[in-house]
Amino acid sequence: MPTLICFGFGYSAEHFVAAFGDRFDCIIGTVRSIERTSALNAQFAGRLKVLAFDGKLASAELKNAVAHADAALVSIPQTETGDPALATLGESLLQAKRLRTIVYLSTVGVYGDFAGAWVDETTAPRADTIRGQKRLAAENAWREFGMRSPAAVAILRLAGIYGPGRNVLVQLARGEARRVAKAGQVFNRIHVVDIAQAIDAALANTARGVFNVADDEPSPPGDPIAFGAQLLGREPPPEIPFAEAEASLSPMALSFWQDCRRVKNDKLKRELGVKLKFPSYREGLRALFAAGQYTA
Repeated sequence: MPTLICFGFGYSAEHFVAAFGDRFDCIIGTVRSIERTSALNAQFAGRLKVLAFDGKLASAELKNAVAHADAALVSIPQTETGDPALATLGESLLQAKRLRTIVYLSTVGVYGDFAGAWVDETTAPRADTIRGQKRLAAENAWREFGMRSPAAVAILRLAGIYGPGRNVLVQLARGEARRVAKAGQVFNRIHVVDIAQAIDAALANTARGVFNVADDEPSPPGDPIAFGAQLLGREPPPEIPFAEAEASLSPMALSFWQDCRRVKNDKLKRELGVKLKFPSYREGLRALFAAGQYTA
């Protein structure tokens, strides 16, 4: 009876469980908020048990879940002391006799800035933002854990995530989309459906190592907004020069604009056999539009 434990039951983990949860007899998820625990237990009744985990103290019930886990999905937010699951439950994970595979969700932000050049899994990361450096440190900690544990550790580096409820169609419908233009800037994206596919493939193949999870077509940031506006039958918002928009961007948003690279996904396809359902933002946005996923 395979058991999956999801440290950090957020957007990506929720979509993975919705799509592939039937592969497991028991699924345990963690969230920080007790209120969210109650809501998710009601939403996924019978498929998922959600436990509260503040990243510092693990309950006896959570430790017992770790002891009986066959697989783990880690997407818990970082703290100042590193990855909370590893910091708090690392020894419990090492002693988990049934644990065979761990998938850690990271970010392509660990690569840093390559001035628009292509990067792949053989490219040495040179994270130049605090966020990227912390994520790279967490990757390294999980790699070190994998050297001590019989469990296989796969690190999935995700591009910019979009999907139901989180896409430019929703932003356009709410009047919140901003078409910021910066010469030479490109981003990769990835639909949450394809993230779920990648997680499933990594678990099924007991994968080890790093895999980029990104679409086939890195493109300027304004392109999906213009395409989304076309789908909605409206004019796109006017372009705003980056120099003009910079002052109003949050530190988190600025960290995304600081780096520019094109991310290759060949290894994901070759070694894990993943065929992207949405190889570019166009297929992804068309599907979201067709499903009515743009209500303000």
